[in-house]
Amino acid sequence: MHQIPGLFTAHTAEKGRGVFTSIDINAGDTIEVCPVIIIPKSQLPIIHKTVLHDYYFLWGEEMDECAIALGFGSLYNHAIHPNANFILDLENNTIDVEAIKDISAGAEITLNYHGEPGDEGALWF
Repeated sequence: MHQIPGLFTAHTAEKGRGVFTSIDINAGDTIEVCPVIIIPKSQLPIIHKTVLHDYYFLWGEEMDECAIALGFGSLYNHAIHPNANFILDLENNTIDVEAIKDISAGAEITLNYHGEPGDEGALWF
């Protein structure tokens, strides 16, 4: 697993636990490369009955599987206009988190859960 130094989790008033940085991050920097645990399509319905439902990513060529990101990967909070983006690397079984804006030390790192910054589609929660 690759991860920049200075990542930490902290409580946020509105979203519970989130991922923050203690150092400045530049747009374009790789924040984290998270290995994943792939959950097969046949087990996806089971996830919906567990606490893991709020932490998985859709996965696979057909997006009909799911994956749990290790490291901080499944703990980043949602924002419509985030400061980071995630890339599903199906070949290497990782989710890569990259800064799309400069992020100041002390700031929360956020992702758009739809995968496209600015996507305002409804979420499941």
